[in-house]
Amino acid sequence: MAEGSSSHYQVLRVPVTATDKEIKVAYRKAARKAHPDHGGEAEAFRRVTLAYETLIDPRRRAEYDRRYATGATGGSVPGREAGPDGRGPATAAGVRRPQQQRNTAGDPAVYVPPFDDPHEVPLISKAEAALQVHGLPRKRGIFGAEARIQRELRTVQLISRQVLTALPAARLVNGLRSPSDNSHIDHAVLSGYRLALVGSMLLPKGAYAWNGQSLRHGGRTIAPPQLGHIVRQMQDIFPELNVTGWVVLHSPDGNLHEPVIDHYGKAPESGIEVVNGAGLARGLKQFLSSGPAPNTVVVPVLARLLRGMHQ
Repeated sequence: MAEGSSSHYQVLRVPVTATDKEIKVAYRKAARKAHPDHGGEAEAFRRVTLAYETLIDPRRRAEYDRRYATGATGGSVPGREAGPDGRGPATAAGVRRPQQQRNTAGDPAVYVPPFDDPHEVPLISKAEAALQVHGLPRKRGIFGAEARIQRELRTVQLISRQVLTALPAARLVNGLRSPSDNSHIDHAVLSGYRLALVGSMLLPKGAYAWNGQSLRHGGRTIAPPQLGHIVRQMQDIFPELNVTGWVVLHSPDGNLHEPVIDHYGKAPESGIEVVNGAGLARGLKQFLSSGPAPNTVVVPVLARLLRGMHQ
């Protein structure tokens, strides 16, 4: 069978009898190889993602298998798909029509897969996918709950005003739980194939030093929220994404340029950034807008955030 009409099983290089575990392992391997951030091609990455989304869902896999047995696997043919850039179908031979220019983060949001694709079953409604902000900070615990909620609301306002207005495809999800250890994820910002997890602190004005491992102020060490392990877990769950972690330091008076943070040393492999409000707005826009297909809303990922982890 020609590559342009390869089945989902061929794309992931698994037999038709593959278990869910075998499909997940094959997907992670194929996604890392095909991801545009790692030198792969957008169309190949799209085929890998579509194959996984279909085969990992029992109902969709059963329907696909029925069509596959009769040779009518329309959803797997690249010529009938919209690519990760959402700019329309490829040709029947799997070769994309020439494009005027690469989509930018400021372009109107497009959805992958598109909601008008007859071969796709929408995982969430288009109206829900179109919302840029989902959920609010959640009450948890007793001590300091009100102060924490106010701090997180300040982060929501900052991201909404400074980041979402510049990135039409960006989606902010608040009040999540980590999928593996029940810890909390205050905020997640998804745009294209990039995901930023954000925590926050409220600290006095002054000069702080961040060396990638510890935050110091006036000779003492302050422990920022521990996001490294959560970033790694989310990267495992979403190998098609580039996942990073951010901690924003808020000052009591709301000055986005306070506190001042001096960055030095080599950042750890977890890639956690500690920034003030201005640094978060600037850094998130740069990170999210520089990814592949930055004006894309990846609907299956957003649906998993909302349905699988949103509390």
